Amino acid sequence: MNRITGHFPRLAALVVAAALPVSAAQVVEPESVGLSSDRLERINDLVDSYIDSGQISGAVTLVARRGRIAHLEAQGVMDDASGRAMEADTIFRIASMSKPVAGVAIMMLVEEGRVRLNDPVSRFLPSFEDTEVAVAQPAGRGRGLFGGAAPGGGRGAPPAFYTVPAEREVTVADLLTHTSGVMSGAMSGSVGGQYSAGRHDVGLAWVDELGSAPLEFQPGSRWAYSALAGFDVLSRIVEVASGQSFDRFLESRIFEPLGIRDMTFWPTDAQRERLVSSYNYADGALALRNNPDSMSGERYFSGAGGLMTTAEDYARFGMMLAADGAGPQRALLGSRTMEVLRSVWIPDTLPGRPAGEGYGLGVRVLDDPIAAGSLLSPGTFGWSGAYGTHFFVDPVEDLVGVMMIQTPIREMRPLFETAVMQAIID
Repeated sequence: MNRITGHFPRLAALVVAAALPVSAAQVVEPESVGLSSDRLERINDLVDSYIDSGQISGAVTLVARRGRIAHLEAQGVMDDASGRAMEADTIFRIASMSKPVAGVAIMMLVEEGRVRLNDPVSRFLPSFEDTEVAVAQPAGRGRGLFGGAAPGGGRGAPPAFYTVPAEREVTVADLLTHTSGVMSGAMSGSVGGQYSAGRHDVGLAWVDELGSAPLEFQPGSRWAYSALAGFDVLSRIVEVASGQSFDRFLESRIFEPLGIRDMTFWPTDAQRERLVSSYNYADGALALRNNPDSMSGERYFSGAGGLMTTAEDYARFGMMLAADGAGPQRALLGSRTMEVLRSVWIPDTLPGRPAGEGYGLGVRVLDDPIAAGSLLSPGTFGWSGAYGTHFFVDPVEDLVGVMMIQTPIREMRPLFETAVMQAIID
């Protein structure tokens, strides 16, 4: 039985999109920007197949090329229990897709000379001046200075380790590229987690003393994803360097200039009416996620994962990136800054770097599409969110793809990318 209660045809989708603020002049026939209407239907088919299989409740997908939206579709439902149809302006929790936004904020301050990429974090947060690095306690040596049983001990036991001085300070660039060691593994996380526990009460100030926690490894010596702390530290640096709260900086410097109206760390009552339900998929069924708003808050403005938004509003941000930093009112970043942001900073020889993936400043970069088996162009960059959202910017094709779902189905990401790229006809 088909569960697509919110699927509407392309013509209706364009009518809905045209009714949204500002977007009317941007929604165009796909052929006018070198895309095939028929081929774009394969995106709908992909989404339908995952709705039919029960793995997602619904989706909003968007494709823009040359600064104009050519595809905006809502399919399925935004809540399984009520059966409420998905709409083009449905709001999604984008989790780590907040990170590129935080990266742009940092690069704006770099352009102004308030922050430098090689600045030590201690310039802004003094607790990072004399950091230490965790070293795992060798097996058979009993308990370490920190943690519980030695590695290989009881399941869930904190890792045992001792610490040594850091060989150099953590820099802003280390944070942007996930090479800092800040809460980047079990050892650092076992101590750093004690600081993050109060983040909803104190906001980004939770990172002020985080330098007292050990690093997972020597700064710059390897790649390891810092899911929470790295970009919350960057968000706090924005506050210190700019003199504004992080949410206000984003609102005045990024959202307002781009015409973004529904990107927020905490939705209003009206916005919450449009907030999608978030699910996990297990044992062949969808189950509501517990505490889906854990990364967001009225006082906690997490650049690591706190933003919520619509597909269209995130596409406005993506189109700015595709336009080398240019916005509808003024340039948010210079073209040279954008080139640096999307360049591969992490060599493939660095331990821990995922195979086939490069990393820029707050974005993942595809440096070898042939090796990756991808139709994307070399240099395509973007990011994904833990709840299922995904976006990419192909600078060669001047194309932005946004997929908003609220179930973490990773396999949909490359399939969505292929469905978008095969629609190019010029």
